[in-house]
Amino acid sequence: MELHEDDDKLTPHVLIGRHLRRVREMAGITQRALAEQIGYPYSYIARVERHEQLPSEALAEALDVHLRTGGLFCDLLSMSMNSLVAPYSQEFETTEAEALRIEVFTSSLIPGLLQTEDYAREVLAAGLPHDLLGEMETRVASRMDRQKVLSRDDPPLFWSIMDESALKRPTTNRRVMIEQLDRVIGSVSERVRVQILPFGQAFHPLMSGSLTLLTKANGVTRSLVESFGTGVAIDVPRQVMDLQDRFDVARSQALPPLESVELIRTYLREYKG
Repeated sequence: MELHEDDDKLTPHVLIGRHLRRVREMAGITQRALAEQIGYPYSYIARVERHEQLPSEALAEALDVHLRTGGLFCDLLSMSMNSLVAPYSQEFETTEAEALRIEVFTSSLIPGLLQTEDYAREVLAAGLPHDLLGEMETRVASRMDRQKVLSRDDPPLFWSIMDESALKRPTTNRRVMIEQLDRVIGSVSERVRVQILPFGQAFHPLMSGSLTLLTKANGVTRSLVESFGTGVAIDVPRQVMDLQDRFDVARSQALPPLESVELIRTYLREYKG
């Protein structure tokens, strides 16, 4: 494959997509013909080539066999599992691991850095495409690994604001939610602060998604806005300032930390029944 000026920005999605297109075209096969020959939807092949989706293990194996690539696509897919992060957030998570302050707003879920394994498993199962469910345990392990940032020698200040709906929405197993709320309460400390935006509060400026703000040692803040499994990393100072203002407004409307913990305990008692 030819090198490009932006090769330093290559992601597994891009590498696999480029290789698939190159090998397919060298074989003189159209996307539709390839899809028919290996028994997969044409739209699936197209999404992989557009760098929008990784192939499943089964598809990667089928491509290797049909295109006689000697395990190329299986190897590339295996490599991609080392990151397990959406392209828009790969660099962002590196910043997260080094941040001095992490501020997170979530509109309907417990934030990832406070999730238990079982809760994370349910969240991922609800959002992963069916063909990616085989990656579940590896993705859960990756999320748990991210949580090490809160227990490092010089932990960041972690400030989480959750909409009350994150407490109200049950998991498929009551035990999972009980353990999750116990985990949140047990995590609260001088460096980990949790506030709940109650249902009784009026509309606020962060109702349309989730927001993460990371402040580095040099004082620079980066932001990530996420919704429906996609996200946008924002570094433009004026836009970051606007998002910081929105977070601060939501924080001012949320219950104070002690009252927030009491509300979490109320839900915990209800789940314990």
